[in-house]
Amino acid sequence: MTGCIVGWSHTAFGKHENEDVESLIVHAATEAVKDAGIAPDDIDEILLGHFGGGFSAQGFTSSLVLQENEAFRFKPATRVENACATGSAAIHQGLKSIAARQARFVLVVGVEKMTDLPGREIPAALLTAAYLKEEAVIDGGFAGVFGQIAHTYFQRHGDQSEALASIAAKNHKNGCDNPLAQMQKDLGLEFCRTVSEKNPLVAGPLKRTDCSLVSDGAAAVVLTDVETALSMDKAVVFRSVAQINDFLPMSKRDIVKFEGCEVAWRQALDQSKLALSDLDFVETHDCFTIAELLEYEAMGLTERGQGARAALEGWTAKDGKLPVNPSGGLKAKGHPIGATGVSMHALTAMQLTGNAGGMQIKDAQIGGIFNMGGAAVANYVSILEALR
Repeated sequence: MTGCIVGWSHTAFGKHENEDVESLIVHAATEAVKDAGIAPDDIDEILLGHFGGGFSAQGFTSSLVLQENEAFRFKPATRVENACATGSAAIHQGLKSIAARQARFVLVVGVEKMTDLPGREIPAALLTAAYLKEEAVIDGGFAGVFGQIAHTYFQRHGDQSEALASIAAKNHKNGCDNPLAQMQKDLGLEFCRTVSEKNPLVAGPLKRTDCSLVSDGAAAVVLTDVETALSMDKAVVFRSVAQINDFLPMSKRDIVKFEGCEVAWRQALDQSKLALSDLDFVETHDCFTIAELLEYEAMGLTERGQGARAALEGWTAKDGKLPVNPSGGLKAKGHPIGATGVSMHALTAMQLTGNAGGMQIKDAQIGGIFNMGGAAVANYVSILEALR
């Protein structure tokens, strides 16, 4: 299975007071089709990544994409949801339609409007992506879940607060170069590692700077087959994709190993006939800084228990041996759930076509993406390469 990204769009992430799910969808869809240089009537299928989960009163959102243009009327449109991996799930579904020759052009939109929900209700909405029979009692929603994960990792491998602060500082520094990021401020290592009134403890050892942001936003991509893409102005090809799902209950897994992430990376690298060292950068799912650290280990950048080395020794900085989250990641860019996976693919396409501006990694040719739903439950990896 393969395909190409030939157009993309990305709203700014943040608080969009005058926007709703519908208007965000319409904006992203319009700009992506225009960027691909095709007409709306050329689109054969529409996929919408939208978590919903109580953040939006409007359910059944797939046909809202049709609001963009009357030419979309009578096209198949489907909403896809897989927790925080919703955007990547929608993209992978689009690739399957192209591989099956059921569509030539597929429009994939990812969206979330999170800030309409009162702040006190957000943790409960997010926790619906956990195993409620056992994990509903965890305080603080997913911050509480990852606080427990961090606590377990610290018990096993020692206090990693310095490494987590280094990851946060790196991503906030990178976010300064991303005009689409929700937070474009270099917080510095000292602020990120110090508990203070402005950076309090949130859950377990995690501070506010260890947690991604509540965000609104949308992103979209246009997918097509390789043969069609070769005749277009720009194209980024999928070298490989992998989806791995693990048990939902944390009690059935060694939660600090992120084994689903490990298997997904191994499958994607094997299929692409590449090694991790062949990648020029990675966009990874840093919903919390402990997640990024565990992902270093799961992708094979370091041995188990040694993820701190990658952070503290600068391996993952923009000028390091494997830059991670040059966009600022979820930590600085923001994390509108349904849009996140699509955002990762759009930003990676920008990198590989030399259109990433201040985020640009020099001579980037191959990029990796890891997007997950829940605590390493739904695991998606894409490996992309510039085609033209």
